[in-house]
Amino acid sequence: MTVSPASSGPIIGIDLGTTNSLIAVWRNEKAELIPNVLGEVLTPSVVSVDEDGQVLVGRAAKSRLTTHPAQTTAAFKRFMGTEKVIRLGSQSFSAPELSALVLKSLRADAESYLGEPISDAVISVPAYFNDEQRKHTRFAAELAGLNVTRLINEPTAAAMAYGLHEQAMERSLIFDLGGGTFDVTVLEYDLPLIEVHASTGDNMLGGEDFTAVLMVACLKDWELERDDLSPKEQARLWDRLEQMKHKLSSGTQTLDWTVRDQEQHWVLDDARAEKIWQPLLKRLRQPIEQAMRDSRLQPRDLDSVVMVGGATRLNCVQQLVSTLFGKLPYRHLDPDTVVALGAAAQAACSKRDASIEELILTDVCPYTLGIASQHGEKHPDMFSPIIDRNTIIPTSRVERFWTTHPEQQQVEIKIYQGERPRASDNILIDTLEIPVSPLKDSNQWLDIRFSYDINGLLEVDVEMETGAKHSKIVDRSPAGLDEEARQQSHDRLQGLKIHPRDSLPNRTLLARIERAYSQTLGDERSQIQSWLAAFEEVLGKQNKDDILRLRNQLNDALDQAQL
Repeated sequence: MTVSPASSGPIIGIDLGTTNSLIAVWRNEKAELIPNVLGEVLTPSVVSVDEDGQVLVGRAAKSRLTTHPAQTTAAFKRFMGTEKVIRLGSQSFSAPELSALVLKSLRADAESYLGEPISDAVISVPAYFNDEQRKHTRFAAELAGLNVTRLINEPTAAAMAYGLHEQAMERSLIFDLGGGTFDVTVLEYDLPLIEVHASTGDNMLGGEDFTAVLMVACLKDWELERDDLSPKEQARLWDRLEQMKHKLSSGTQTLDWTVRDQEQHWVLDDARAEKIWQPLLKRLRQPIEQAMRDSRLQPRDLDSVVMVGGATRLNCVQQLVSTLFGKLPYRHLDPDTVVALGAAAQAACSKRDASIEELILTDVCPYTLGIASQHGEKHPDMFSPIIDRNTIIPTSRVERFWTTHPEQQQVEIKIYQGERPRASDNILIDTLEIPVSPLKDSNQWLDIRFSYDINGLLEVDVEMETGAKHSKIVDRSPAGLDEEARQQSHDRLQGLKIHPRDSLPNRTLLARIERAYSQTLGDERSQIQSWLAAFEEVLGKQNKDDILRLRNQLNDALDQAQL
């Protein structure tokens, strides 16, 4: 599938994150974050289905994680590229469908803010997303009614944002630790050129994992198993531990908990957290070392290190980076928003905006691409690379292979993506079957060319010794989804009842009050219950001014109570 041409309207930049998603637009010669209906630039990547079957997205859904865990889901970005089905009450969703609901919400916010329809977008993805994950991201955008003019790697987007601010010539490493993924990119600024030298990472390492190991350690200290807690208790404990993690930089955190009528107590400080997180910190080092090897640089060769992603706020992560590189990392742009700003900058480039026209961005193929081949009779499953990882794209490479027998009448070319020596241990992305016209008493050579572009589109060309030629563009549609299945996804999302946007602030406050009630006891709980009754009463009277006034008062009160 080719990328369709951009429309005359604005192209938005979207950071579709594991924890939070953001949207930005290039206006007045700079990238500008677009607020959602609540006036916030961060929209939690959380989806919930309420009692009326209406879909909630964002902060209202996030508040329901602790009160309605069976009807609410988060971190589904981690399942992009898989066939996992996620149940919310009586309904089932795939990861692209859930991501599409988030993208629809972002699109509605952008259209409301800009006052015009939006159809085109640049969407950021983790640099280490494989081909299938990128396909599913495009499909999610399609379901949301968006045309993706480009997928941009998240660290590369961050580099664009920093490059525009710094206006410097330097080598830099982008350390991107988000909620669910970890990426490392080494690049060089020589404006107007930003050249990526190496990109690697870990798609299953992020802030969610730091919370998960806290939960394991906490339950171990309490001599409990996770299954000893109900789903609601698990969700509440996760929420409390997540809060402790975020507040750790301000000092020692304590957790008081009642389970099975027993009072439990847990204390966490920086030293203990670092000990608990030590295995994760070791996992962070491996992609860093690989990226430095691939770029043929030493830490002393770097002029700067840029930290991106909310999880980089953890003290132990900052200390690790400072120790590895012997310098303090850049943090003067908000690590939560810098990717969206860079995506908007790339959107401006694709529109050839005069204020950014000179900026040139190169990127790399983050994975090795090759085919399965036979090395003698005893080694039939070897991986033969054609495009090595971190090759600058667009690129075109050719390798020569031979048939295994003079009388062979067909060749099956299995295309893989990965770094393992055995082909079957890598990711199969497509298969090409080619007829062979045998030559007399000899094996026949065939040249296999891979051409890979900036949108991750792979074209395979095969030329035989006989002069026969064959080519195939690797299908961009998600694996396992034929046209009928794709249409079913479209129809299912079209039939959903989405909570009205204009009433979402009220629904968000109700969900927040319910969450606060579940977290408190005694007099504090009684107070919150009275707030809920008061707000429901004013909603019933339908006076917009009274609703707005009380909503602001209650949100302020909940902020002060840190609930």
